[in-house]
Amino acid sequence: MAYRSLEECLIDLEKHNHLVRIKEEVDPYLEMAAIHLRVHEAGGPALLFENVKGSRFRAASNIFGTLERGKFLFRDSMHLVKQLVELKNDPMKAIKQPFKNITTGLAAFKALPLKDPSNKPVMHQQVQVADLPLIHHWPKDGGAFVTLPQVYTEDIDQPGIMKANLGMYRIQLSGNEYELNKEIGLHYQLHRGIGVHQTKANKKGQPLKVSCFVGGPPSHTLSAVMPLPEGISEMTFAGALGQRRFRYTYQDGYCLSTDADFVITGEVYPGENKPEGPFGDHLGYYSLTHPFPLMRVHKVYARKDAIWPFTVVGRPPQEDTTFGALIHEIAGSALQVEIPGLKEVNAVDAAGVHPLLLAVGSERYTPYMPAKQPAELLTIANHILGKGQLSLAKFLFITADDDNKVDAHHIEPFFKYLLQRIDLQRDVHFYTNTTIDTLDYSGTGLNSGSKVVFAAYGEVLRELCTEAPAALKELQGFHNPQVCIPGVVALQGAAFVSYEETELEIERFNEQLTNKVEELATAPFIILCDDSSFASATLNNFLWIAFTRCNPSHDIHGIASFVKHKHWGCKGPLVIDARVKPHHAPALEHDPAVEKRVDRLFEKGGSLHGII
Repeated sequence: MAYRSLEECLIDLEKHNHLVRIKEEVDPYLEMAAIHLRVHEAGGPALLFENVKGSRFRAASNIFGTLERGKFLFRDSMHLVKQLVELKNDPMKAIKQPFKNITTGLAAFKALPLKDPSNKPVMHQQVQVADLPLIHHWPKDGGAFVTLPQVYTEDIDQPGIMKANLGMYRIQLSGNEYELNKEIGLHYQLHRGIGVHQTKANKKGQPLKVSCFVGGPPSHTLSAVMPLPEGISEMTFAGALGQRRFRYTYQDGYCLSTDADFVITGEVYPGENKPEGPFGDHLGYYSLTHPFPLMRVHKVYARKDAIWPFTVVGRPPQEDTTFGALIHEIAGSALQVEIPGLKEVNAVDAAGVHPLLLAVGSERYTPYMPAKQPAELLTIANHILGKGQLSLAKFLFITADDDNKVDAHHIEPFFKYLLQRIDLQRDVHFYTNTTIDTLDYSGTGLNSGSKVVFAAYGEVLRELCTEAPAALKELQGFHNPQVCIPGVVALQGAAFVSYEETELEIERFNEQLTNKVEELATAPFIILCDDSSFASATLNNFLWIAFTRCNPSHDIHGIASFVKHKHWGCKGPLVIDARVKPHHAPALEHDPAVEKRVDRLFEKGGSLHGII
């Protein structure tokens, strides 16, 4: 369905029982976020907050709360956009089957942005930042944030919408040192198109003009997170997915999305930064306060009866999980074309996306050799780690399956297949002193840390334990062994003190287990953690604990480990120290008082009674 506005979308959701209106006054300070989190966790409907304390504007959340709802929003266009992606990968299809692809050509026409200076609903009124729903999501957040922004910038050397970038970079509206209504914070991470634009503007000593679109048709929101190749406009994707050309105009030199609900315009000057954060982020921890670009606010526009869309991120899975699922649904085949030999890749949401990638590739280099071992897989791994946002991966597990039965999206069977085959003396490859995700605080500093690749292929080397080996039940220093998944055992230990103290702990650990390597053969991975019962309680707990709290170069050890010709390996189990470190960001926690306050909406007589 071609939605012309966010309100049209919400009316359609309500018509099909996908939306509930909240009529009671709700506080944007923590209450709205708490309600959203509770409804999302229960798989509940989209929410329309009709009475936001301190603002005359309504707000909406959980619009993309389930994959079912995400597909519903684009039910008339998903197949066409998938065909466009396939045609880009294989243009000969259009020549071989011209009549079959006529509708795809019409969809491509709708992808062309439409400059429409006469129709400007977003310019109905001019407001201030203080008029917006200033939503404060987590107790330790530095202020109010925009969590579904579409941040638009143009290339100063090649101006115009076709060379522009649209990305979802969080915006801090208040708090810290920002002067309300005049300044906001612009946070963006590595490998983002906006960085290229700001670099070019800085070199010329000129400010970068920025337009922050909020709301509008849902296709605009999804386009802002779509990992499109450099040079392809997100606005064309938005038009194709939304079956409505992206409409825009210019005012005071700024591009405005005329279908948006709000647009904040402003400039980023070279060298002007202010502290941004903390912010409860999608890894399940706070991203801490760091200097990020300051945006001087020019004007804030709003359409008549505008609606402020928002989401809440936190320990995954959250609403942003649906974005990843939709992206995979639409463009799952594109990556395989760009990386020869790659069959599929899964950025594991439960581990915070960037910390953990699972991949399945081909192994075709030496079919004439009797022994099977990783070769092409290592080439594919290097290609993955050099590809856009995939390069932010910290742990990459990659394998090949001659029978095409391994699925990177079936996580536990994938790990079982790989762990049965991994040779820990050969198949562990470290990348030290490199870049990692800005939001990952397990490393040595902002954007700094290490990576590791586990590339396994060949015959089965071991069976995997389903209960902890006896050798792990009699240890000094670590206790309560619990199996997380077959072959992976969590051990609980004292709180992490320092890396110097950890060296001594690992030495003592090795002394106890080096002579028991054969007894431990069924447990190739050991996870050291603060609470092994919690880490092993669910698959998601294991994924979150093990891969968000580890810097591979510093926190991976091994029983009977060695270094030979610069290559690290171990003869016994590999040990991941996933305890909380002093330099880690704090985990997100709910405020009990706020939780108690929002109970009123779920009790009899409340707008949300009976929906979860």
